[in-house]
Amino acid sequence: MPFSKIEVLNKLEKIKYRGPDNLGYEKINEITLGHLRLSIIDLDMRSNQPFTFKQYKIVYNGEVYNFTDIKKELEKTGYSFTTTSDTEVLIKGYDAWGTALLSKLNGMFAFSIYDLEKNIIFSARDRLGVKPFYYYWKNGKLEICSQMAPLINESSEICNDAVSAYLDCGYVPSPLSILKDVYKLEPGNFMIIDLASNTLEKKSYWSLDKVEVNNISYSRAKEELHELLKDAVKIRMRSDVPMGTFLSGGIDSALVSSIASKFSKDPINTFTIGFEDPIFDESKVAKKFSDVIGSNHIENLCNASDVRNLIPDLLRVYDEPFADVSALPSLLLNKEAKKHVTVALSGDGGDESFLGYTHFDFMSKFINISKIPLVLRKMMCLFPWHYFVSARKTTITSILKTNNPDEYSIKTFLGFDSIQNKVNIQWFNKYLDFKHNSDNPFQRMADLNIKLWLENDSNVKVDRASMASSVEVRSPFLDYRIVEFARQLPVIYRYQDGIKKRILKDILSEYIPEDLFNLPKRGFTIPLGSWIKCELKEEFLKTLSIEALETIPNLNVSKIHKIIRKHMHVNEKRDYSSTLWRIYILLKWKEKYNL
Repeated sequence: MPFSKIEVLNKLEKIKYRGPDNLGYEKINEITLGHLRLSIIDLDMRSNQPFTFKQYKIVYNGEVYNFTDIKKELEKTGYSFTTTSDTEVLIKGYDAWGTALLSKLNGMFAFSIYDLEKNIIFSARDRLGVKPFYYYWKNGKLEICSQMAPLINESSEICNDAVSAYLDCGYVPSPLSILKDVYKLEPGNFMIIDLASNTLEKKSYWSLDKVEVNNISYSRAKEELHELLKDAVKIRMRSDVPMGTFLSGGIDSALVSSIASKFSKDPINTFTIGFEDPIFDESKVAKKFSDVIGSNHIENLCNASDVRNLIPDLLRVYDEPFADVSALPSLLLNKEAKKHVTVALSGDGGDESFLGYTHFDFMSKFINISKIPLVLRKMMCLFPWHYFVSARKTTITSILKTNNPDEYSIKTFLGFDSIQNKVNIQWFNKYLDFKHNSDNPFQRMADLNIKLWLENDSNVKVDRASMASSVEVRSPFLDYRIVEFARQLPVIYRYQDGIKKRILKDILSEYIPEDLFNLPKRGFTIPLGSWIKCELKEEFLKTLSIEALETIPNLNVSKIHKIIRKHMHVNEKRDYSSTLWRIYILLKWKEKYNL
């Protein structure tokens, strides 16, 4: 889609925080290329983009961690290099191998290469969707961007199917976006735009295949996984700018930080956000971890107002409706880390592959419940269970009426009580493969966790929160080799008798005493429920008016109105904050973009 230079620059200005070190612009034929660079590897201007080699021009976001190995392979076939960047390796790798290049890459990336001779645009996204890729495609008109805000214009319309998906998930799953004719390139996919014929072709180059459980002893599995983790951390420590790690009170960040400390000549920088409320605070545990590994530990204690003040930033940076409330402390963590580093390693991805979430515990309970005949479970719905357990009546009823573990997994991620007016989950059909890839219900749930939630929630949260402060976050657990290795392990190596992440805990015990880390999982969250009842009450009641609610397609307005009344009631013990926050974010987004 042809744009003037000023139009392109204005679009890029909206997301300049993603790459404040250089703005590149080039127009060739009817194609306009623009790029914002966050300099990490080879800080010299010679590696600025758009980058040219032969008839190719590339714009690229991300990092290829094994680029030095690929570079050596290319050099053996006669290629020479003028930079030390992975950008040059990517473009010359494409020249050498075409689409076969993708299977060689280990990294997080979203890139497009314009081939002037063939008059095509080749684009690809990393296997697990760590880096974002939005594109507008209609009537042969194309526009590609890392975020959606630059693609919004006066003719943009809301996609009703995406709204329905958001109402159930709290995010918009790929390939949908909240806008009509704007899509996300799915992880592990590439696409080719033929500019002569105005055609688009998409293909998958990687996905979660059917699991073949490895016949390996536990001790051998632990040894091999440890070596994989060490390599995944090591290759992510290549940087020409200061780096550190995020260190919470959890297993995954502690393990990443411990391994990184062994590879660093100097004490590593570790960063923690602490909260005044002890229910949510993990900073004291993180400090004990840092003392053991000998890191240069930087801790910031925040209060409720610090986090609440970031709501405008959240709406600006997450330019598609996104309701994961942990995005707020994530924004704060990256903002503080930027004062010291530009690159940070994180523990994201460990829970998905190694069964660390509480919903795996609930799956275990459901499997026991499902042994009761369905007809009896339906009769059990008549009993007032909600008076005796801390769950809503509708949730308990939905669980009792659930047919099998796969249906339970779906409800876990889409909700047990939809707030849609008319339930629409047609978009979910593309995620149904999880049912066929394993004989184990825990592994099937983990696969859905990876393909649906990790890509569309966790990775989005981390990318936007980090790039908002011009920080690059690298996650060793998202190394595809670790994901593949974990899936081949027997489930009992990862989850056994309620012990989550069993194998990771045993590896971590080689670095940190077990009594320091064997604690209940808290998650990275905030006291949103009490805020909505108190400090944010007026704002929420104003925003979630009946008139505003009725502007949301397919929303069950009467149900939301009842939920508001219940949550605000002084004696109400059940927390409806996640639902209310989801609606609040959507309405604020509509208000911001006048849609």
